[in-house]
Amino acid sequence: GCDSNGRDMVPRLALGAFTSLYVATGAVLVGFLIGGTLGLIAGFTGGKTDTILTGMFNVLLSVPVIIMALALVAFLQGASGGEQGTLSPELILIIAIGVVAIPLIGRITRASSLSWAQREFVLASRAQGAKSRRIMVREVLPNVLPAMFSIALLAIGIAIVAEGALSILGVGVRAPT
Repeated sequence: GCDSNGRDMVPRLALGAFTSLYVATGAVLVGFLIGGTLGLIAGFTGGKTDTILTGMFNVLLSVPVIIMALALVAFLQGASGGEQGTLSPELILIIAIGVVAIPLIGRITRASSLSWAQREFVLASRAQGAKSRRIMVREVLPNVLPAMFSIALLAIGIAIVAEGALSILGVGVRAPT
């Protein structure tokens, strides 16, 4: 079948699915990299760093997701010069939904890092003189990654729903795309 403009619906559906997966995967990747890094640092170091980063995660989680994403999209569209700005609508959505995904992935990473940072192999690495960055990357991160990947897969579905909600509100990807 065709739409009201005479375009075939199957290629439109395929392009829409690709765009949704592209935006959702990119947004979760942004959240995965930033939130995962901050969560790993918070869980491994503890102390004031953990308190500050956990407080930031809690503040970001206290704001409703759609409201925060809508505000970020409006801000980024204005900062990039409006509708014909330097940032594409897909990139704006990736950044906005990615910022919303940061605290979710950061909290999961922090919780997993807290438990793995107390294990004997981490203590053995410290006793052998390894620096904290090396211990985080070589010892703790490989054990935390499965939890991060599992929450990231769930977050892709949530990001697709958030993108759809933003499109319904009129700030998503425009009709031809």
